[in-house]
Amino acid sequence: MQSANPNYLKGALFGLAAVSIWAGWSAMTRLAVTTGLDAWDIPALRFGVAGLLLLPIIARRGLALDRLGWLGLGGLIAGTGAPYALVVALGLRFAPAYDAGALNPGCMPVFVALIAVTALGEKPSKAQKIGLSLILSGALIIIGWHGAA
Repeated sequence: MQSANPNYLKGALFGLAAVSIWAGWSAMTRLAVTTGLDAWDIPALRFGVAGLLLLPIIARRGLALDRLGWLGLGGLIAGTGAPYALVVALGLRFAPAYDAGALNPGCMPVFVALIAVTALGEKPSKAQKIGLSLILSGALIIIGWHGAA
């Protein structure tokens, strides 16, 4: 038997770390919003601490407005920033963490496709439409399952 490739092991460890971070984030956010913190506290903690840590870099390099422009910077803030974390935290006040673990990363391709169609005018292929409809079907089953209960 051959020994495992070091790059394979490194990739497996990074993959395990990514899964652990996503799973931990959903579970800890759910715990936070159902115990002592408000949903607004989650993005404040998440981006406040990161903002303070990165403030020296921002002060030295700027906000990359020359490369992104105001629209690009606004897109980054709205698409990956506090609004996203706030919506997830608000949802986790009412839904279990395992639903967020499936719906949050699972529905990202649907939203990416919607943005690509509306903003870039892309036309999804038949296979992409089938895949997106399967994702939406799964999301509706999860939502309907809890709605019926």
